[in-house]
Amino acid sequence: MATHEADILTRTDSGTPCGDLMRRYWQPAALSEELPLGGAPVPVRLLGEDLVLFRDDKGRPGLLGIHCSHRGADLSYGRVEDGGLRCIYHGWLYDIHGNCLDQPGEPGGGEHRGSIRHTAYPCVEKAGVIFAYLGPGEAPLLPNYEFLTVPEDQVFAIKLFNEANYLQGNEGNIDPVHLSFLHRKINAGDLTERDLAPKIEVEITDFGVRICTVRDTGPGERYLRVSNFVYPNLSTFPGGVSRDGYSVNWHVPIDDTHHWKYTFTFERKKSLDKEVTRRGRSEMTPDYNPLHNKSNRYLQDRESMTNESYTGIGFVFQAHDLCVVEGAGQIQDRTQEHLTSSDKAIVAARKLLLKAINDVQEGREAPHVIRDPKTNNFLHLITRGEVIPSSTDWKEFLASW
Repeated sequence: MATHEADILTRTDSGTPCGDLMRRYWQPAALSEELPLGGAPVPVRLLGEDLVLFRDDKGRPGLLGIHCSHRGADLSYGRVEDGGLRCIYHGWLYDIHGNCLDQPGEPGGGEHRGSIRHTAYPCVEKAGVIFAYLGPGEAPLLPNYEFLTVPEDQVFAIKLFNEANYLQGNEGNIDPVHLSFLHRKINAGDLTERDLAPKIEVEITDFGVRICTVRDTGPGERYLRVSNFVYPNLSTFPGGVSRDGYSVNWHVPIDDTHHWKYTFTFERKKSLDKEVTRRGRSEMTPDYNPLHNKSNRYLQDRESMTNESYTGIGFVFQAHDLCVVEGAGQIQDRTQEHLTSSDKAIVAARKLLLKAINDVQEGREAPHVIRDPKTNNFLHLITRGEVIPSSTDWKEFLASW
């Protein structure tokens, strides 16, 4: 990959081409559990920008620039009161829209307080996550993905800190072949182990890339797996729940060398046991940092590689992913990679992202930005894995879904 293309895709700070693209979409900013009613403001770094997230006394989430417009004090130490967030330095009060409501150290509460427009970004709360829109103009609609529309008891969200660029994590999701190796249990007979070199086809869609993987898994049968890359930094995949649901990894840049991986798991028709689901994720600290990490070599046990797990890093997928995503470096040098036919989904997603970045730079609307409620429906975002007869045309079978 050319150096300039790699730089374009991995740099997401404000004013960068990819950063401008990312800001055209709603992005996860925090888990709802991080911001309980009456709780302290939370400092967050998102797309290279330092911000503070708070919940006002009406329960509404707000995302503001972290430095007070008066003299730069850190608002994450502020007081949540009187309809907003009050700076502890001189008492300036801001609402969730960035309006300065009060300057109590000034006569009359501040004659010119109405002229202050503090940095503020709109927020919405869905599926246990607070989303923010950091882009210009009117915010688009939050996409009605299935996992964002089911009742709260049918969806679970968690996040995990990654010490690597967002693109490395996202591209791992759209690499079907790694399932045959990285996540393999030794001699378990998993479907992905029975055919190490599956047939992969990709299809360009309105939301990104559909990835169809077909493995020969036994006499007279094949395993069909459908996953997706979704603009600009998330992927859907079967797993983690029953066949009547799926999971999502959403890789949100903190800055160019760190990101949060938000994972959503949902069921269409039944409740989730959220504590069981939480325990099935990578072990982590209370602030969502992994216990399997670079400093302890992801707790790899090389003896277990002979008869337990391919990696020697246990059986939790997220720890496996961390090892290879972070192991590529904080920003992978893509000029040194050698892509093959099995990387066609990665190639397709990169091309779409580069085109989307170019569209935004030339003043056009980014793809998959939803503004019309009539088009805010994604039942065609098929995500499923199923064993089918070898005699069945898998493309027709897919169409029936």
